[in-house]
Amino acid sequence: MAALRSLSTAASRSLLRSSTSATPLVRATAVACADQRRQITTPTYGKPTTTIPDFSKYKSKKSETSNKVFGYFMVGTLGALSATSAKATVQDFLVNMSASADVLAMAKVEVALSSIPEGKNVVIKWRGKPVFVRHRTSDEIEEANNVNISSLRHPETDDERVKKPEWLVMVGVCTHLGCVPIGEAGDYGGWFCPCHGSHYDISGRIRKGPAPLNLEIPAYDFPDDDTLVIG
Repeated sequence: MAALRSLSTAASRSLLRSSTSATPLVRATAVACADQRRQITTPTYGKPTTTIPDFSKYKSKKSETSNKVFGYFMVGTLGALSATSAKATVQDFLVNMSASADVLAMAKVEVALSSIPEGKNVVIKWRGKPVFVRHRTSDEIEEANNVNISSLRHPETDDERVKKPEWLVMVGVCTHLGCVPIGEAGDYGGWFCPCHGSHYDISGRIRKGPAPLNLEIPAYDFPDDDTLVIG
């Protein structure tokens, strides 16, 4: 650019000095060179390409404190509404997941003990499982108490398995593979599982066969002398 300005300046000066004797074409050329020199030497600045909009008319006329109070109020209100909605959603979910009335009815089973004669078993269905209830005789109670606990695979005394000595309550599911044992059978006069040969005594304790544990004792209670509630 500097060389071009020097060349253009020298040419225009030379032409202007001889303008008195030059032809009209030469004069026009000299004037054009001078104009070009002025355009080159004179800096030009373009118009700004980014126009910033004016937002002044959108500004609040209220004070900064009033605007903060309004903002806090809106945030708090939305938070409270969100918490209420979340609580309602969780409650509806828990209600839908809770047990229905028929399931709750099966959670507890009431048995009239007067209908079970001494020395007999009854089978009660509780939560889809059989429950054995036996009214034991005094000889059976004595037999259960005379067992050497150290010889048992799953050591439990008879007192640990009953709340009343004459009433034995057990879940009737073999602890080996979930079969249902047969009552008043086996080598020990209690229960026998014919599937794989597990023998249980009169207290429901495993005495022989592959079963690893005694028959399970469910949760039960005696509200009165003639009623048994299982569950």
